[in-house]
Amino acid sequence: MTRTIKIAAAQLGPVGSAQSRTDAVNRMIDLMEDAAAQGCKLIVFPELALTTFFPRWFMESEAEIEQYFEEEMPGPDTQPLFECAKRLGVSFHLGYAELVRDGNSTHKFNTAILVNELGEIIGKYRKIHLPGHAEHEPERPFQHLEKRYFQPGDLGFPTFTAFGGKVGMLICNDRRWPEAFRVLGLQGAELIMLGYNTPAYYAPVPENSRLVDFHNHLSMQAGAYQNGAWVVAAAKAGTEDGCDLIGGSCIITPTGEILAEAQTLDDELVIADCDLDACAKIKGHIFNFSAHRRPENYALITAPMSRLG
Repeated sequence: MTRTIKIAAAQLGPVGSAQSRTDAVNRMIDLMEDAAAQGCKLIVFPELALTTFFPRWFMESEAEIEQYFEEEMPGPDTQPLFECAKRLGVSFHLGYAELVRDGNSTHKFNTAILVNELGEIIGKYRKIHLPGHAEHEPERPFQHLEKRYFQPGDLGFPTFTAFGGKVGMLICNDRRWPEAFRVLGLQGAELIMLGYNTPAYYAPVPENSRLVDFHNHLSMQAGAYQNGAWVVAAAKAGTEDGCDLIGGSCIITPTGEILAEAQTLDDELVIADCDLDACAKIKGHIFNFSAHRRPENYALITAPMSRLG
């Protein structure tokens, strides 16, 4: 039985604040139909794909903030995407802002889901590594207020059975943390889906802005190789509401090589055949965890920050 699946990283160009969720969903449906016509069985969409990247703005009104969140999935605006997947017989990964009401409490997460070819949600991940800051920093050319608008994910790093293998999800800044990839790798993940919105300008250390594209691919290539897994990464790219976002959507092999990469900053499909059996060549040898890991020496990795000096 073959475990090769044709996958599309579906990069989106800007989704400006003037665009509706319906506009964004219609663009994703166009990409999904194109991908299905080319034989793809999985389409990976970016982080916060339904709206502009709203953490770039400081907002105090809860009503203003909540307009960017989804209370149900699918909802009226996103139902057509699920129906399209079912009609075409394809699966998809989608990133969005999730709002959960629990009695008098409200919880907000940066979330990704995996939807199967029947239009059913079969996996969910909530972003754990939230970057940026929580308070207004007016000296910045734009804000990065994920710590203000989201709470860290509370689902851990789960894996799911799909496509004849084991899959996981990460979101944007998670890719910079090797622990995130490793926890998925320790569970046997063979495919990791990842969406991102990454500014081309790094405000805290402007001189490092020239390295943004390099660091994007470096972290994902290392994560793929060191865990023997495919990585399919989809960006929201281009100039969105005055902020330049990098592209570079790509599909990375378990050997850490970029097999296919976006060439534009617009809506674009990046497609490759991904053989999940290829993971065994890495998992069974240089990164054979049972043979070579020495976890008794890694305790510092999970020690509380107060113990680090």
